[in-house]
Amino acid sequence: MRKGTLYVFTGPSGAGKGTVLSRLLSEDEKLFFSISATTRAPRPGEKDGVQYYFLTKEDFEAKIAANAFLEHAKYVDNYYGTLEAPVNEKLEEGCDVILEIEVQGAMQVHEKRPDAVMVFIAPPSFEELANRLRGRGTEDEAKVQKRLETAKGELAQQDKFDYVVVNDTVERAVEELHGILAKRR
Repeated sequence: MRKGTLYVFTGPSGAGKGTVLSRLLSEDEKLFFSISATTRAPRPGEKDGVQYYFLTKEDFEAKIAANAFLEHAKYVDNYYGTLEAPVNEKLEEGCDVILEIEVQGAMQVHEKRPDAVMVFIAPPSFEELANRLRGRGTEDEAKVQKRLETAKGELAQQDKFDYVVVNDTVERAVEELHGILAKRR
């Protein structure tokens, strides 16, 4: 039986990773989306165990101490991480597993799992990224500025990835991702 492939998707906040991956997952039943854990508050409409596992800071830190994460990172004052056991289980079942994580966490996965396929989702421009973040209307300007400052460093790391997909339109980005998956399979 074929073992699954681990795909790591990352990029700056506002690049459209969630939108692109949602479409990709709806069009490819061979993919399993790994749900990350976080200490950030749920956004409107988000549910525990669907978009994220929402943990308290204390619970998250206990899992770090127990070495339960494949990766974890602190990003804009919150923790994010991928629990290792469910990922390994799905890979052994032959599923291709997608992680949607921050750049810092992606680098940790790359160190632990050099066979992981690393994909960077980039915005068409920094200006468009700023417009998308502000257009969400979920954060005040100070938090948007903090995300934009973080994005500058993340965008500078694109060359460390196997693929860079520019999300200028969702349709084109998804088509490119289908091509990557087909090539890898």
